[in-house]
Amino acid sequence: MGEAYFYHLTRRPMDETLAVLLERSLKEGWRVAVRGQEPGRMDWLDQKLWQGPEEGFLPHGLAGGPHDALQPILLTAGPDLPNDPHCLISVDGASVSPEEVTRLARVSVLFDGHDEAALDVARGQWRALTDAGCKAKYWSEESGRWEMKAEA
Repeated sequence: MGEAYFYHLTRRPMDETLAVLLERSLKEGWRVAVRGQEPGRMDWLDQKLWQGPEEGFLPHGLAGGPHDALQPILLTAGPDLPNDPHCLISVDGASVSPEEVTRLARVSVLFDGHDEAALDVARGQWRALTDAGCKAKYWSEESGRWEMKAEA
């Protein structure tokens, strides 16, 4: 049974935090799906990942291609996870189900701490997942480094 990690972003931008989490996931040997809500935003993330440092290249692809199932990191705006991931990372309020938390090794939810609507969505996701019996941890970077602030 997996866990849901909630990352409250207040200091670093989402794409920077995402790159760190993706790198760590790949080091674990995990395939990762990054789920957003808008295809245009996933295109933007794709470009950001391509612009990263050469020595830290993160192999990835956008969903909808012929090799989705082979992607170590798949960026998607849809509910399907054709790369059979070990880890799902939700950005921009994309949905996550209790079944996904139970089935996967890790589910991460990244949300902008300066956006009241994003905070409300993350709070709702926390309640829905913990009410369904999922384990969850809340991480904050407010102090300048990541600290676990709550666990359910």
